[in-house]
Amino acid sequence: MTGEELLDALSAFRRALRRASRRPAELTSLTGAQLELVRLLRRRPGSSVAEAARELRVAANTVSTLVSSLVAAGVVVKATDPADRRVARLDLSPRARRSVEAWRDRRLELLEEALASLPAADSRRLAAARAPLERLAELLGEGDA
Repeated sequence: MTGEELLDALSAFRRALRRASRRPAELTSLTGAQLELVRLLRRRPGSSVAEAARELRVAANTVSTLVSSLVAAGVVVKATDPADRRVARLDLSPRARRSVEAWRDRRLELLEEALASLPAADSRRLAAARAPLERLAELLGEGDA
């Protein structure tokens, strides 16, 4: 498989899942970078800007810019870290969290249904592909360390 073939397959998969799951109305105006931060905060509430930047592999000032726009939109809330008042802890607003959780649940349900309809041989191939894909992600991420 070439790099281009892998990118094409992954892109087609993401597009199909995104179309099938329909982004919630309150998230339709968000950029891809903003959505990445929103998804991160769903998984890791209470992250700091620096922690989010490391996880997303971007500069802290990039995350700060995203946070400012998401706070203004009512999607993200900031709270001062009681242990270090210089640090802001980030979380999704309650409304955004409900919306993002419901969207994730829809995406997982659609994906589980599609996986269940695959022939057993394809399911085994997908399971076998997980480790190499994770190794590729690690290799690609080494330049960010």
